[in-house]
Amino acid sequence: MNDYEPVIGLEIHAQLQTRTKIFCGCSTEFGAAPNSQICPVCLGLPGALPVLNGLAVDYAIKAALALGCAVQPESIFARKNYFYPDLPKGYQISQYERPLALGGGLEIAIDGGVKWVALTRIHMEEDAGKSLHEGFPDSDRRTYIDYNRSGVPLIEIVSEPDLRSAAEAAEFFSRLRDILVWIGVNDGNMEEGSLRCDANVSVRPRGQPTFGTKAEVKNVNSFRYVEKALEYEIDRQIDILERGGRVVQETRLWDSGAGRTYSMRSKEEAHDYRYFPEPDLPPLVVDEARIARVRATMPELPAARRQRFVVQYAIPEYDAGVLTQSVGLADYFEAVAGASGNAKAASNWVMGELLRTLKERAQDIAAQPLDAKRLAGLITLVERGTISSSIAKDVFARMFESGRSADEIVAAEGLAQIGDESALLTIIRDVITANSDAVAQYRAGKMQTFGFLVGQVMKGSKGKANPKLANELLKQELGR
Repeated sequence: MNDYEPVIGLEIHAQLQTRTKIFCGCSTEFGAAPNSQICPVCLGLPGALPVLNGLAVDYAIKAALALGCAVQPESIFARKNYFYPDLPKGYQISQYERPLALGGGLEIAIDGGVKWVALTRIHMEEDAGKSLHEGFPDSDRRTYIDYNRSGVPLIEIVSEPDLRSAAEAAEFFSRLRDILVWIGVNDGNMEEGSLRCDANVSVRPRGQPTFGTKAEVKNVNSFRYVEKALEYEIDRQIDILERGGRVVQETRLWDSGAGRTYSMRSKEEAHDYRYFPEPDLPPLVVDEARIARVRATMPELPAARRQRFVVQYAIPEYDAGVLTQSVGLADYFEAVAGASGNAKAASNWVMGELLRTLKERAQDIAAQPLDAKRLAGLITLVERGTISSSIAKDVFARMFESGRSADEIVAAEGLAQIGDESALLTIIRDVITANSDAVAQYRAGKMQTFGFLVGQVMKGSKGKANPKLANELLKQELGR
């Protein structure tokens, strides 16, 4: 591996979150009965004419703006001709020579630093149907076609060949997904196929300026599989070259069960698709007014929000990175921080107990039952010394289960801290009497026994002793 350098570019297909398809009014809802969401347009029947979905165009523009692309004032739809059972028209309506957007890019974090990965283009197209295979090649193999997905609006985001490792490619794919989900144009659901990745990969001797022969790995639908597939493919190509062979340009599929890629077909060139302008669609004209209107709907992007969190709330960059994993999480944190007046405590509780509980229950931030103001109320009780931090975690769990406020739970179950000196002194004196050996060791200079005695005081108070006051009173009593 030290003698070779991988060269990787990604083509990411993202379904746009419109309710209807790109050229007709059929539903895009996932999971419907096979072939129940089709019409003459998405089946390509004679005489049916496409009509472009305006919201799909706005979503594509939104993605282009988020990724710093230059939206073109005029783009052209084209027919991409190829024959496959799940492509009912025998061609796919896409964009080729004149795409919607050019340039742009994305910064990724890698090996403790950052790297800029440039984009070539973003273009719009329609999705194909889905082939469902049953049986094995040596048995009664059957293929069924579901055309529900045919005509679902897509954007294809094409990167420059700037990636130099499988890890970089997985990180780029992950960060791109975060942005598309953040701005609301894609749901990020790779299991349902709404976000898919094709990877073009070649290897070359280090220092060689020209690229090697590339292979395309098709339809990888997870960050982990992108990394695994590329690691395998890089090793495969290096092994071929080391044995004096020649890498063949081809399309390959990733078999996650076997942990390997396998050949699907020879790689097509652009001329193989016989592109020509779609005669049934006029040029797509995007004026500055439309771009401005879409720009006005853009949320604050993750990188900008992370930077603002660090400055505005004085929290570490790590915290800001975790809290901006999604719009919902970032909004929730800001609501808790605003209501409690303690941003760092809000960060700790959201990143700690809240995210841990959501992960255990496989819940999303949007579905969790704990109102931000109620979590802020819990933080306030800890700050006032009404309850201890350890009891607060138990109160949090009860709040999450019941939806009750922290005040209600603390009052109903008598969980308030003991802050009365006389009550604490009674507990402390009982602990000193019951642990004479540890007391003698402390007074002889073995200071570590103090922690043991504090623990006994907390135990005697059932965790309700005010820790700061208990420490002060215990030291006083031990010093007598």
